Amino acid sequence: MTSFIKRISATFCIFASMMFAPQAFAEDGYAQAKSTFQQASETQKFFNNAYGYALFPTVGKGGIGIGAAYGKGRVYRGGSYTGDTSLTQVSFGFQLGGQAYSEIIFFKDEAAYRDFTSGSFEFGAQASAVAINIGANAQAGTTGNSAGAGKSAAKAAYINGMAVFTVAKGGLMFEAALAGQSFTFEEK
Repeated sequence: MTSFIKRISATFCIFASMMFAPQAFAEDGYAQAKSTFQQASETQKFFNNAYGYALFPTVGKGGIGIGAAYGKGRVYRGGSYTGDTSLTQVSFGFQLGGQAYSEIIFFKDEAAYRDFTSGSFEFGAQASAVAINIGANAQAGTTGNSAGAGKSAAKAAYINGMAVFTVAKGGLMFEAALAGQSFTFEEK
């Protein structure tokens, strides 16, 4: 039953995201997404020091009351491609719209990498990501998004050995929902 709900939610998510953000689904590939994150000052130090990372070029998210997100990605260790991953997210609460974004998860050390690549990994509701936006600071998390313009940059640090960043690609979504992201991993 849970698998059925996830599939329907993922299908709805893709449909809603295509309706609200069609320009975001242009295939820009892993190289473009990596380049975007490498150019951001918030992530440069993580590329220089991380044990590895998981990169999702496009994650589609949509919802009306019940929401879902889905994206496919690749996992890297020491700059080498080690396997494929997928992200799913189901959320409940006030939410409306669709959006697409890129996401990167940095692994501080081998233990964090092993946790993520164990085959099935899930972030809890307390996990959050730093959203990278030009001209504004934003904090995104599994409890919703908040943003503010100003001179101070959004701060990021490893939490439980992982640091997560997102870059919006398109769409508009209003939400105040609790949700955790689940990941699968298949070695290359």
